Amino acid sequence: MTTAQSPSWPTDPVAYGPVVLREFSATDLPMVREMSADPYVPLIGTLPSYASAREAQAYIDRQRGRLAEGTGFSFVIAEAGTGRGVGQIGLWLAGLDHGRASAGYSVIPSARGRGLAAAALTALTSFGWTIPELQRIELYIEPWNAGSVATAERAGFEREGLLRSHQEIGGRRRDMLLYATIRPATAAAYRIQR
Repeated sequence: MTTAQSPSWPTDPVAYGPVVLREFSATDLPMVREMSADPYVPLIGTLPSYASAREAQAYIDRQRGRLAEGTGFSFVIAEAGTGRGVGQIGLWLAGLDHGRASAGYSVIPSARGRGLAAAALTALTSFGWTIPELQRIELYIEPWNAGSVATAERAGFEREGLLRSHQEIGGRRRDMLLYATIRPATAAAYRIQR
């Protein structure tokens, strides 16, 4: 996808329940550094393990540039009441020419278990439907990741199958569960046709 085709950054707040999705800022350094200490998060993205302040700032800068480079939207998951960053969520638009996007999310360990990821995924999905070309949002989740599966299901995503040896993570090929949701009008039409 080229920059000219990219949708614009949202002008209205992207929020749902206890979270608001916003741009990354320098105030997110502590959150990014906590994410980097998680054993799994650095395996699935560009954040180094145990990031230094400089590495964490470079990660923030990369996230702020994702839309301009045509990759998609990278948001901080922030607590609605305080604005404190508690994680990251992205809507990746590589398949937008085909009506598809994928999403990914992570919440810092100290904020897990409060339903923040599901609320953020619900907000991101609602935002995704403001992009006219988008018809489908996909998630790829390792089968062992029960927390992420529960997040996907709470946000209305449905399991569509198992993709064997789908992706390399941490130097190994991994199976991934495919979860997806489709644009509400498309979903209603699909149910009628079945």
